[in-house]
Amino acid sequence: MDKLSGIYGAIIGDIAGSRFEFKPHRNKDFELLYSFSGNGYSENQTVEDLFKSSHFTDDTVMTIAVANALIEANGKYDNLTELVVKNMKTFGNKYPYRGYGYNFQQWLIRDTVEPYNSLGNGSAMRISAVPYFAKNIEEVKKFSKMVSEVTHNHPEGIKGAEAVAVAIYLALHNHTKEEILKEIEENYYSLDFDYEELKQSYKFNETCPGSVPQSIFAFKISTTYEDTIRTAISMGGDADTMACISGAIAGAFYGVPNNLKKDVLKFIPSEFIDILNKFEKSIL
Repeated sequence: MDKLSGIYGAIIGDIAGSRFEFKPHRNKDFELLYSFSGNGYSENQTVEDLFKSSHFTDDTVMTIAVANALIEANGKYDNLTELVVKNMKTFGNKYPYRGYGYNFQQWLIRDTVEPYNSLGNGSAMRISAVPYFAKNIEEVKKFSKMVSEVTHNHPEGIKGAEAVAVAIYLALHNHTKEEILKEIEENYYSLDFDYEELKQSYKFNETCPGSVPQSIFAFKISTTYEDTIRTAISMGGDADTMACISGAIAGAFYGVPNNLKKDVLKFIPSEFIDILNKFEKSIL
């Protein structure tokens, strides 16, 4: 399995879901990665063209920011919080117009770094790099909290990120799907949903309690990585973030097909690819 399958799984999910965030697509039949220009990402891409195509959103930008912070920590995590803040602000301001929420956008441009008590799913969508550096579940939870609470210091914001990070960690360490789901249902969320009902009635929800359980449920009922992100998107909610979250778990569990990993590189800046390569070397 690809060493970075959880991170690539998150990024592919984000990009695949980007076209449907505010245009619900309540079935699994759609082109997974679509480029309006035929060339994928371009630094000269207009905002208008950007939103016609599959594109990376704030979910990918913040995933890369956290990954780079972990690289810079170099095994010493006392200053991880400061590194996360620095990288999130650097990358967030370098890549604007990527769907940042209002409060997060204000946090990006402020000189101060105080969190704003968010319970939004932004904490869960950026967490996929954390399990790679944790030596055990206790460190997963510790690092997850450090990464989350710089903005999302509401208990539900911390909980949502931790649930996703724990699921990814267990998947990376060869736990069965039953074991992963048991951990989630006993300690975090009920996953007692009906897929057909979700497709018909689930509404856009940007909070952790309103979208993280549904995202993990997409993994629960899936059969492959691609099936997972198609399922998450087809629920018609916060499509990019839900596919990012479920894709991170599914990528770690199933692995990511080589063709998707190759294709998604066309949709992200070379700078992001360089960071992913450095990240892979840092965990060898």
